[in-house]
Amino acid sequence: MSHPGYPSVAPSSEATIPVVLYACVHNAGRSVAARVLTEHYARGRVDVRSAGSEPGSSVDPVVTAVLAERGLSTEAEVPKLLTSAVVEGADVVVTMGCGETCPVFFGKRYLDWDVDDPAGADLASVRHIVDAIDRRVRALLADLGVAIADDA
Repeated sequence: MSHPGYPSVAPSSEATIPVVLYACVHNAGRSVAARVLTEHYARGRVDVRSAGSEPGSSVDPVVTAVLAERGLSTEAEVPKLLTSAVVEGADVVVTMGCGETCPVFFGKRYLDWDVDDPAGADLASVRHIVDAIDRRVRALLADLGVAIADDA
């Protein structure tokens, strides 16, 4: 089953690289930051996706500003709906505030990151939130055996 914004999802056992899905409520802040940071560090060695249980209309502008300070863009990011098909296509599902609404499938690895929601937060607070996500992304990549790009 195809989902707008994602290629058709093959069963993860056929994947040659791990598929990581970041999920939060609006797919406008935390999950977007995690996806962008993972893309930056993994450089194609992880198929990384994000979605939300109640997708917002756009990416949080303060999250966009904080990532831009790091030289990272959210220009290609559009909030997407968290569906069963998207979850089923992932090897690792990281939830950030939407755990109860995230479909559960046998054989998937689930992590729940307790990270504050940046919605409505000031720039300094969002910097701390993105720093916390950054640390967790780096740890997850290390756990998956994915080396962080040297120039990251």
